[in-house]
Amino acid sequence: MTGDERESAPVLTLRDVRAELGGRPVLRGIDLSVRPGEVVALLGANGSGKSTAVRTAIGQVPATSGAVELFGTPLRSFRDWARVGYVPQRTSAAGGVPATVSEIVSSGRLARTRFGFFRKADREAVQRALELVGMADRARDSVTALSGGQHQRVLIARALVSEPELLIMDEPMAGVDLASQEVLAATLREQVAAGATVLLVLHELGPLEPLIDRAVVLRDGCVLHDGPPPKAVGQHALPGHDHVHPHAGAEPIRTGLLS
Repeated sequence: MTGDERESAPVLTLRDVRAELGGRPVLRGIDLSVRPGEVVALLGANGSGKSTAVRTAIGQVPATSGAVELFGTPLRSFRDWARVGYVPQRTSAAGGVPATVSEIVSSGRLARTRFGFFRKADREAVQRALELVGMADRARDSVTALSGGQHQRVLIARALVSEPELLIMDEPMAGVDLASQEVLAATLREQVAAGATVLLVLHELGPLEPLIDRAVVLRDGCVLHDGPPPKAVGQHALPGHDHVHPHAGAEPIRTGLLS
């Protein structure tokens, strides 16, 4: 493979992936690829399979069939997790365990350390991540004293501190106040400008819309649309410019897709 081919090869690939939760089919044979430098939004109504798709991509939910690859390596063989930053749906950043903001963010740096020993570069990376999300002044505070939006900033800083090439974020704006939404959008813009590849699970595009290169819409565990974000796909879209996944049948793409 040439250098150019390596650079254009997908960072993340799911091929005909199926997955179940509690014995119930959730993903019904989805195909998804994310190339270097892309910002891809995974959209759909509640229960469409968005979160399951990203959790399957990082191995939290096992695929019952199909293939998952990260940076060209089958998921079962992938070990270089410092290249991947993951922000789950917002919960308490410390899971109820007393910890400072700095301690939580530092935990995301462990994959980059040598035997868990923090060097100057690691401490500087923690400081940079905190500054990126506007939480440097709260570094010594307990996470139990934070608002919901501040919790989300801490989770994002924890994902960024390993300086990942692929950033996966599950509903990063859900339940977050406007001030934190603006901080998070600015943080993401900076990561994209620096060349990060981003996969976002979203219920709606909101303030992140200008960053989105491509939207993949799920419905009932199938890919309904892969192409321009739904707002740009309506009855006046040019024929042939939209990709409708074969599992979706002949249902047209239309405005109001997510409702």
